[in-house]
Amino acid sequence: MILHALNDLYDRLADDPAYEVAAPGYSLQKISYVVVVDADGRLSEIQDARRDVEGRMRPRQLLVPGSTKSSGSGLNPCFLWDNTGYMLGYRPDDRKPERTRQTFEAFRQRHLGAERAVSSPAFSAVCRFLEAWKPKNAREHLLLTDEIGTGFGVFRIRGQERYVHEDPAVKRWWDGQSATHDPITGQCLVTGRESALARTHDKVRGVAGAQSAGAAIVGFNAPAYESYGKSQSYNAPVSEDVAFRYVTALNSLLDGPQREKHRVVLGDTTIAFWTDRPNAVEDIFLEFAASGSAILEKIDVQDEKQRQKVEFFLRAIRKGRPAYGDLLPDPEDTRFFILALAPNAARISVRFFWQASLGSLLDNVRRHHRDIGLDPSPPAGKWRGDPEMPGIRALLAQTAREPKDVPSTLEAPLIRAIITGSPYPAALYAAVLRRIRADRTVNYLRCCVIKGYLTRSLNMEVTMALDPERPDPAYRLGRLFAALEKTQKDALGEGLNTTIRDTFYSSASATPGSVFPRLLRTYQHHLGKLEGGLKVNRERLVQEILGSLDALPTHLTLPAQGLFALGYYHQTRDFYTKRTKPAHN
Repeated sequence: MILHALNDLYDRLADDPAYEVAAPGYSLQKISYVVVVDADGRLSEIQDARRDVEGRMRPRQLLVPGSTKSSGSGLNPCFLWDNTGYMLGYRPDDRKPERTRQTFEAFRQRHLGAERAVSSPAFSAVCRFLEAWKPKNAREHLLLTDEIGTGFGVFRIRGQERYVHEDPAVKRWWDGQSATHDPITGQCLVTGRESALARTHDKVRGVAGAQSAGAAIVGFNAPAYESYGKSQSYNAPVSEDVAFRYVTALNSLLDGPQREKHRVVLGDTTIAFWTDRPNAVEDIFLEFAASGSAILEKIDVQDEKQRQKVEFFLRAIRKGRPAYGDLLPDPEDTRFFILALAPNAARISVRFFWQASLGSLLDNVRRHHRDIGLDPSPPAGKWRGDPEMPGIRALLAQTAREPKDVPSTLEAPLIRAIITGSPYPAALYAAVLRRIRADRTVNYLRCCVIKGYLTRSLNMEVTMALDPERPDPAYRLGRLFAALEKTQKDALGEGLNTTIRDTFYSSASATPGSVFPRLLRTYQHHLGKLEGGLKVNRERLVQEILGSLDALPTHLTLPAQGLFALGYYHQTRDFYTKRTKPAHN
């Protein structure tokens, strides 16, 4: 199913010049340097091919002959491109000089052996260079630092704009090589047609945490994984054409010029998103899912077109299906695909794959923000700036002290719950409660996670703001704890270094029967320091909360602890929300 979807995607990307999709027999590679030679083969210079991108030097992507360079101990020289070990017989801080010498000799022999068949003056100039080149001379070129010396390079003839591998005679010869081997044929699992089968599949690049040269999504590297006497990828028979197309399409999403709108990394999970036809949602969905409504803060102030697109998308999510027609003329006929990948040694693990109509995706995203929704950003107070629609990154960050400590087991289940409308992972809810007990911080984002889990996974009705009529003991105890803390602050000053929340929140939310009697005695002392209407109103509020509590529970379950946190948050937020005065006629 995954390979079938990516195989179909190749045709769409190949028709769009913005994606620079490679044709069969070629691949996009990151080129760091250019070896410039004269027409007689003498070295002219070695140039830096990298570009300045936002203050950092990045390799230039070029279309070159052949596929992604495979790893291994064998000698596998590429054609008219490679690393400095193969092209120049030199590596910075070389620990295996004999191996480097062998790689250069293999590269030289491959090209000299093809010179007569290629019959190109530019290619012959490269051959003369390789015949005369002394690897020890590479040390004279200061450009070959560790950063460039470990990248790939290509050849160019001085005075010509095109690279040698772009020479028409070279391209004609290379294109004629694709049909010279004797392939094994069989039925392709993707197309169902009898075709030449791929012995190995190219590497997928752009997966965070995987090997820099790429990793396989389909592969068999040991007899234990093989069956019926078939070796390598013949165990999963896919035609050479399909193997090329699906890897090329996926690499274009993850590592191509348009990857910003198709790829996002959450922890150790790399997510690819695409639709079967170009549309506005495809351009911004992943960044919106990761950042939420805070995506507007990341848009350059001068990019008004992009800002309008994002604002229109946010309005569609708020209003629901009636607004989808303005965003998408045919949301039910447009298909979306989400593929979550994770590194696993030399392979790539598929965390999940999902496809459905784009209309259903937008419905589920809207439902997600409705389920986790709380009233954000009161007119005053420390909650100012809470995003109306929190992103996945912000929600996951509530489970750990540092973003790097977020459990990797939470990312994929949360994304799946959002896009499919399934229950939120219980582990996410439990992790947030543990963080609250650890640092006694009950904030907007953590309460969003709690509300979402209670609403969707436990089918509870939870309001976005304070619900004074809610009878649940846990919710009322949370409100009571907030009232006791506010009374302490009003009596002793808002600048307290330590409040009852810092000292008693964890025990009060788990075993209220043993904690609240002591807190209520302390409350009477703090209440005595208040004056006038503030004292009367606070006592009235506390008595109203206690009025429906027959007894203090000895302990609270995990769901009840979530209600306790929501009651505390709602009541505290209500304290810091300014009241509007009624208008008088």
